[in-house]
Amino acid sequence: MSKQIITSLTMSFNNESETEWTTVIKPKGRLLDIDLKAVWRYRDLWYMFVKRDITTSYKQTILGPLWFIIQPAITTVMFMIVFGGIAHISTDGLPQPLFYLAGISLWNYFSECLNRTSSTFTNNAGIFGKVYFPRLVVPLATISSSLIRLAIQLGLFLVVYLVYVVKGAAIHPNFTLLLFPVLLIIMAGLSLGFGILISSMTTKYRDLTLLFGFVVQLWMYATPVIYPLSMMSPHRQWIMALNPLTSVIEIFKYSTLGVGVFSWGMLAYSFVFMLVMLALGIIVFNKVERSFMDTV
Repeated sequence: MSKQIITSLTMSFNNESETEWTTVIKPKGRLLDIDLKAVWRYRDLWYMFVKRDITTSYKQTILGPLWFIIQPAITTVMFMIVFGGIAHISTDGLPQPLFYLAGISLWNYFSECLNRTSSTFTNNAGIFGKVYFPRLVVPLATISSSLIRLAIQLGLFLVVYLVYVVKGAAIHPNFTLLLFPVLLIIMAGLSLGFGILISSMTTKYRDLTLLFGFVVQLWMYATPVIYPLSMMSPHRQWIMALNPLTSVIEIFKYSTLGVGVFSWGMLAYSFVFMLVMLALGIIVFNKVERSFMDTV
């Protein structure tokens, strides 16, 4: 009887060893390891997260998606009153609504992606602890869903733009508008890199979340959103150019409104900075991913 048991156990072990597995889950061998094939296999989950983000943004609200338009509109009016009317900050001769909307639309996309990706681990700890899927799907879905909000706000910008064109405002779009996809990639890459880096750090140090929120607010004032870069001296322009978002905002204003500072060097710097920040964020993200459930 014992020989039969041993024989059956041996046969079952051999059958299991000969089984061909379709999916093998194993730890990453390198820190800078991005399994794009796995991300693509889970594209349905990516789409589900995008749909969830869009439907829950203003769920159980009276105005719903209209807040995508109301928020930048109210912010623009406040900027016109405070910075344009009271502080008398120059807008390079451009209509104030156009000048402020151009900066607000891009900044809102960056800040929203940054704030939401910076809480990837803490907000999704319950899902991460139960089901396996490539963790980068969540921040990538955040970047994708925020594009809907950006498109709506750019639509508002276009409407105001056309109104001033009809009025005969001195607006001169140019060929650099073709660089908008590059500007979008830089903003998405920067927000993803910074976001997953902060998310990895806040799994252990929760108070960094409060500090980071304060830093993001100050970051906007260090970016030419409410003022033109041209109002500064060349020395200060060089300091401001160290901010990788400076070239993004300035080039967008230059391409759509015809006024601003355009520099291939600044654009190249922002793109390289984005690549470095994205690589650093992925390295830390992959390292923390192995053991974050022990600290969250």
